[in-house]
Amino acid sequence: MRTYAKFGWEIITFDPSALGLSGGDGTSSSTAPAATSSPATAPAANISSAVDSTLATSTTTGVTGEVTATPETNESEYLELVTIGGQTLSLDFDTGSSDLWVFSNKLASSQSSGHTSYDPSRSSTWSSYQGASWSIQYGDGSSASGSVGYDKVSIGGATVNKQCVELAEEVSGSFITDTNSDGLLGLGFGTINTVKPQKQKTFFENVMPSLAQPLFTADLKDNASGTYTFGEIDPSQYSGDIEWTSIDNSNGFWEFGSKSYSVNGKTYQCTTCNSVIADTGTSLIMVDDDIVKNYYGQIPSAKLSQQQGGYIYDCSAQLPPIGFQIGQGMATLTGEQITYAPLGDGTCFGGVQSNNGGDLQIFGDMLLKNFFAIFDGGNKTFGIAAKA
Repeated sequence: MRTYAKFGWEIITFDPSALGLSGGDGTSSSTAPAATSSPATAPAANISSAVDSTLATSTTTGVTGEVTATPETNESEYLELVTIGGQTLSLDFDTGSSDLWVFSNKLASSQSSGHTSYDPSRSSTWSSYQGASWSIQYGDGSSASGSVGYDKVSIGGATVNKQCVELAEEVSGSFITDTNSDGLLGLGFGTINTVKPQKQKTFFENVMPSLAQPLFTADLKDNASGTYTFGEIDPSQYSGDIEWTSIDNSNGFWEFGSKSYSVNGKTYQCTTCNSVIADTGTSLIMVDDDIVKNYYGQIPSAKLSQQQGGYIYDCSAQLPPIGFQIGQGMATLTGEQITYAPLGDGTCFGGVQSNNGGDLQIFGDMLLKNFFAIFDGGNKTFGIAAKA
C-alpha cells in the first residue's frame, strides 16, 4: 500500500487499494526542514559544499533530451526510461527528492522479481564509491538502502558521464509489488541527497551546464503519456503566457510562496499559509487545513473519512473549481479535474487533501498534469502555463 505523501515527518495512511496512490516527496526521515518562503534570485542553483561536485562530467554543450512519461493507474506516478551504463530501467521522476536509486542485482530474487535490475558488472563505465552508503525512508513508510557508485546516465540524449547511482540492496514491500517501477530519479537539490559520507548532486544539477537551457519541463497528462524535456521549452506544448515565480531551494525543494487561493471564483487571502513545493512524485494536491475545509465545506455530500484518510463525496456531486496562486496568476482546476478516483461505493476520493498540519503544502500531479510546468535551475524559478 502506498500513501499520497512521502514526507518523513508526516505520514498519512488510508486503505484505497484501488487508488494506487504514489508516495510522493522523497525526503529521508532525518530531513524534516522548516519551510521558508523567501525567494532566491541568484542565477545558478547553489549546492552545499558537502555535495560532491568533482566527478560528474559532460562532453557536449547545448544539448536537449526528451523522454516519455507513462502514467500508472489513476496517474499515481509517471514512469520514464533511463539508460544507466547501457542498461535501460523504468524510473519514477520525483522533483521532491534527490536520490537516484535503482533495483540492482544485489537484491534478493524475492525482492527483485518482476523488475529490471541494474547489474554494474555489465557496465564498462561503472566505478564504485568505496565505503559509501545510502538509506532513504519516505513518509508512507516505504524505504530503500544500499551501496553507491558512478556510471553514465542518459535521459533522452541528455547525458552525465559520471552520475551517482545508488544500488538498492534492501527495499520495502510497496516497491517490490510495484513491478512497473525499477527505482526513483530525484530531481530536487543535492542538499537532501542521502548518500554518506558525502552528499551527491542530482542528475539535473550535473547535466545542467551542458544543456541548451538550464531547465527541464514536465508535460504530464491525464490518462495519457506525456513528456519530460531537458534543456528547452517546447512552444508546442503550451499556450498563452508562462507565469513565473522565484523558488527557494535552501530546503532542497522547488519551493515558493502561495498566499491566495480561489473557490468557485471567489479569491481568499491566505497570509498564514505555508510555502509550497512543486512535486512530481506526489499524486495529490496537499494543502493547509483552512483551504481544504473551505473547499469541501461548499460540497454538501463531502465528509472527512477516517477509513479512507481524506475527504470523500458523492461521485454525482457538482464540484466547484479551485485555484492556487502561482506567481501573479491563479492555477485553476475545474470541478471535473478535482476527483482522484472512485471508491466503488458511489463515493469518490478528492484530489485536494489536507497536509495534516505539515510545514509545507504540495502541488502534486493532480495539479501538474493539468498544466505545463517548467523547472528552471539556472534562474531559480518555477513556471506554469496552460497546455496547448
